[in-house]
Amino acid sequence: MRHHDLAVIGAGSGSSMIDSRFDGLDVAVVERARFGGTCLNAGCIPTKMYVYAAHVADMVRRAHRLGIDATVDKVRWNDIRERVFNRIDPISESVREYRMDPVRTPNVTAYLGHARFTGPKAMQVERSDGSGRDDFTADRIVIAAGARPEIPTVVAESGVPHHTAESIMRLSALPERLVILGGGYIGAEFAHVFSALGSAVSVVTRGPLLLRQQDESVATAFTALAQRSWDVHLGHEVLAVRGDESEVHLDLTDGTTVSGDALLIATGRRPNSDEMDLDRAGIHVHADGRIAVDAQQRTSVDGVYALGDVSSPYQLKHVANHEKRVVAHNLLHPDDPRAVDHRFVPSAVFTEPPIAAVGLTEQQCREQGLDVTVGVQMFGDVAYGWAMEDTTGFCKIIADRSTGRLLGAHVMGPEAPSIIQPLIQAMSFGQDARTVATGQYWIHPALPEVIENALLDLRFP
Repeated sequence: MRHHDLAVIGAGSGSSMIDSRFDGLDVAVVERARFGGTCLNAGCIPTKMYVYAAHVADMVRRAHRLGIDATVDKVRWNDIRERVFNRIDPISESVREYRMDPVRTPNVTAYLGHARFTGPKAMQVERSDGSGRDDFTADRIVIAAGARPEIPTVVAESGVPHHTAESIMRLSALPERLVILGGGYIGAEFAHVFSALGSAVSVVTRGPLLLRQQDESVATAFTALAQRSWDVHLGHEVLAVRGDESEVHLDLTDGTTVSGDALLIATGRRPNSDEMDLDRAGIHVHADGRIAVDAQQRTSVDGVYALGDVSSPYQLKHVANHEKRVVAHNLLHPDDPRAVDHRFVPSAVFTEPPIAAVGLTEQQCREQGLDVTVGVQMFGDVAYGWAMEDTTGFCKIIADRSTGRLLGAHVMGPEAPSIIQPLIQAMSFGQDARTVATGQYWIHPALPEVIENALLDLRFP
């Protein structure tokens, strides 16, 4: 049986940490699908390329507010799709070729297939081409196997054709009517993309609001805006799913039926840990399927680490990259280990309008009994927001009333994922609200003044 010094399961963030620092080790990399992980192939990068196209289409349609008459004459779906995947697919393929090249990476053995544990440090890989199996052991193992879309039972048992984020972007044609099941960030982003590009979009969610993990002020405001643009069905379960390749129907608990040409399932993602026979290795998992790790990303088995979506409560690429750097250091410097820092993890939803958040929501602060002050600034009340004719965007900042410590920030409006960055930095480096607001220049007139004015709206003793 082949033996390796190190094995990495997953060719996304985990595999990308294998650089020249590991040249002295015999390394195995296992991947059953596309190299590059979810972010490159079906997540962050392709979705945002679609989002930008949708954003341009929306801007053209809204140009009349600025005294410019313009129309979207045609959406060339195939050209949009090819712009995305003619760039992404070659990158994925080049990563695969690089890992399999004995000249460029002589110390790396790439296994193409599905890995399962047969013991604490033993793996078996079922080859993707069906040609057999490979068995190996390793002194140390990094599990970075990612996550996959969660398919509700009512959909899976129906046998009705459906799409997930991993297939919807590769459709051969733009659907006239798209039904999205799920009211989280995946559903919100694709609702924006397809509606802006010309599809009639229906969104079905069992919750009372869309994006209900956001601060309640944001979720409430966003839901109201979404209801103006999309056919939104809140607070109802799906009783049955019917249809075929040309038409789908969702029967809801309120007696209504939602129909479309295509169905997108966006009800969440589950860790791939349940497909790896972790019990044979003695690796512990949480109730939700995530592999249990400590602050150094170590599992319950000595020498076995996990990172990214398979173990992290944050299914975010920037978190996986942070965890990757920590794991790489700890593999190379076991006598000087580092811990991850998940105190201020930011997130963004690239929908319309965009949303960004970091830290606690106001509800969480109240539930923890914190004495807080809240500052709010509308985009339309600063000069650049006025120039953009924005009427819905706002920034909400929460701080400790006595110390000025920043506890949370929530932005909904143009460029939200960019303009929130000063607050992420301030929280990460312990700067209080007063210092951030008054201790630096804020360019006038520019959108970050929304942040400045929300800070100045905070009230302290």
